[in-house]
Amino acid sequence: MGLLDRLSRLLGLKKKEVHVLCLGLDNSGKTTIINKLKPSNAQSQDIVPTIGFSIEKFKSSSLSFTVFDMSGQGRYRNLWEHYYKDGQAIIFVIDSSDRLRMVVAKEELDTLLNHPDIKHRRIPILFFANKMDLRDAVTSVKVSQLLCLENIKDKPWHIW
Repeated sequence: MGLLDRLSRLLGLKKKEVHVLCLGLDNSGKTTIINKLKPSNAQSQDIVPTIGFSIEKFKSSSLSFTVFDMSGQGRYRNLWEHYYKDGQAIIFVIDSSDRLRMVVAKEELDTLLNHPDIKHRRIPILFFANKMDLRDAVTSVKVSQLLCLENIKDKPWHIW
């Protein structure tokens, strides 16, 4: 089973075509994760910071993914909400080595979860605790505690 198929199973996705929002603060690794999800022949060798947003389309054996890679820079985060209505799943990427900005990530997550286009939907969320290989990284359990993920009762979620 490929990574995309595991991802779709974790998120509980059953549709043939899925629109996924990839969100998180700048430099959390969103574009790199999306690149790794793509088939190896479609992966980019050079990853550059996303300005605004980019759209990636690719397929797994069972699903077609359209992933909206949203810039995490502060001045672009207000653009995220324009894509909430069409999103069918969310990948929220956290830099687990950036303890100073974990509070900002929590604030952005709270804003996301309380937005009218998200709040009343059972949209699945994959929290990706990225950069676990770095020396100062906290565990995914600690990320879950810092973001208070246990308080999310109305949406299926998983931390990876």
